[in-house]
Amino acid sequence: MNETVLITSSPRGIRQRNEVAALKALHQFGRLSRADLARKLGLNRSSSGHIIAGLTADGLVREVNENHYVRANPTHAGRPGIMLELVPEAVFFVGVEIGVEHISTVEIDLGTNIISTSVEPFDGASAGVTKAVERAVQMAFEAIPASRRDRCEGLGIATPAQMDKHGFVRLAPLLGWENEPLVERVRDVLPVSVPVAAENDANAFAIGATYGRNELHAGVTLFLVMESGVGGGIIVNGSLFRGANGLAGEVGHLRIDGVSQPDRNLEQVLGLENIMHGYRNISGKAEPTFQTFLADVRDRVPGAVTIAEEWARALAIGLIQACRVIDADRIVLGGSVAALYPLMAARVAHHIRSTQEASFPMPDIVMNDNETIGPAFGAACILHQRYLSMESQRFAEDAG
Repeated sequence: MNETVLITSSPRGIRQRNEVAALKALHQFGRLSRADLARKLGLNRSSSGHIIAGLTADGLVREVNENHYVRANPTHAGRPGIMLELVPEAVFFVGVEIGVEHISTVEIDLGTNIISTSVEPFDGASAGVTKAVERAVQMAFEAIPASRRDRCEGLGIATPAQMDKHGFVRLAPLLGWENEPLVERVRDVLPVSVPVAAENDANAFAIGATYGRNELHAGVTLFLVMESGVGGGIIVNGSLFRGANGLAGEVGHLRIDGVSQPDRNLEQVLGLENIMHGYRNISGKAEPTFQTFLADVRDRVPGAVTIAEEWARALAIGLIQACRVIDADRIVLGGSVAALYPLMAARVAHHIRSTQEASFPMPDIVMNDNETIGPAFGAACILHQRYLSMESQRFAEDAG
């Protein structure tokens, strides 16, 4: 028999699996009565009670005051059972995004509530991987007192790179990185010993946007992160589709025709650098910013509108090509450049309808709620997800 099967079928393994299932249920559904949690675990009240007692002793689960529950639910009929919930402050997770022009960090608690965030400009292309990693880790922990750091259960790092599932970066062209053991570099400068994971920024964005939802989108969603480049992640029925080499969804490398400068790829047209290069040439402003560009598009300034129109056409062409391969029914846009979409949504829809075969459906195109910290949040969620699994460091400590 497989050694893993033996371990997970042992009494300790069964208990650990039930603990994981209980934590997942409380994370997904919030407060549950003991009876409801037992039903979701498929256990009798006695067995479920032992699991709850262990998690309560570990400080991960607590009982909710009955009177508070009744006040919050005045229409509840009868005497409510004792409610259980996660203890949010029990542990925390850190997510970091190293971008081409910024570093962002986020701290989340056991309930995946955002505790704090930070963003600062950073020239990733010229800094090099060592300086970028050192600054990112410093930012992530500088506001966390040393007395709290032992509650950290992992750090996730997201960056625009081609990498394997172990966090080895094969290539990050926008940052100038190649063959970099990113996870090892992060571990070398961490102030605490915690699990570390790395993921492509678009995949991390996609994970963060769907993780822990009560109702997962049943379908295919393409997530696009538009910054200096364009990255994509694909979620199928709630699960990330990475592809054979972790490159699924990289639509930024699609070739785009039908624009003013042909034979370019999608990110060369949609990316911030191209937009600002064109805008600087036509604006006449001493120091134009992306915000002034958006204002000019909103005010229908001709030169800015011309640039935005090309952007809308290129986005439509890229989405058509992507949807014909993965048949996405929903597109979620994130990253700083996504702020242009609401101003050009009608033009994007026009170009899709006029370009693709009429029998194909239009995907829903929506904006991410928080485009600034999306990948960093997703990176933190990866470690949260690991904590609520049989890979949790808690179980390694138990074995020791």
